[in-house]
Amino acid sequence: MITSGTSTATEGTGPRRSWCSEAAAVGGDASFGSVRVIAGTVGGRQLATVVGSDVRPTSDRVREALFNRLESRGLVRGASVLDLFAGSGALGIEALSRGAVEVAFVDRDRRSVEVVRANLDRLGLADMATVSHGDAIAFLDTVDREWGIALVDPPYDFDRWVELLDRLRAGTAVLESGRPAAAHPRWTKVHEKRYGRTYVTLVEPAGAPEPGWLPQQYGG
Repeated sequence: MITSGTSTATEGTGPRRSWCSEAAAVGGDASFGSVRVIAGTVGGRQLATVVGSDVRPTSDRVREALFNRLESRGLVRGASVLDLFAGSGALGIEALSRGAVEVAFVDRDRRSVEVVRANLDRLGLADMATVSHGDAIAFLDTVDREWGIALVDPPYDFDRWVELLDRLRAGTAVLESGRPAAAHPRWTKVHEKRYGRTYVTLVEPAGAPEPGWLPQQYGG
């Protein structure tokens, strides 16, 4: 079931649309075939992405390393996941493919929301997802729950990290940014790695027990 705002609509019940018709449905601002699901039940399938300067899909290399690390900690299978600044939905869809039970996608760009819906519908994952159109921080202000994993990949110029981390409730949060993550009193940094211009940081709530894992595993 895919939802947006206060409305709810069942996706995937009508005829399947071609990628060309899906591109037309989002105003010609979609690109197809440059991003794929890395592994899992829909591994290898291609995703639509939104063309635009503010949209920065996480590369295949980064997603593979990130999810290998999360899986090494036993965090993905059975998890509830929040994908903020969802873009094409590549991160949340990767989580679903690898065994997450639900993902909530949030993006303020309506084109991105439509592309996420199209990707979920095409891959048969719509019943495991909700899609919300709106500001990430406003979403956190209105949803009272904790997530197993939060995937946070805003534009590089995003400058509201303190507000976001003040509100976010998750067992593990993955932060992607163009610079190293700053310290926050509610969160403890457990891993950080740079991939080109992108820094990927894993944080957990301060005081959370550290599970047994190898810090150098998967290129750490």
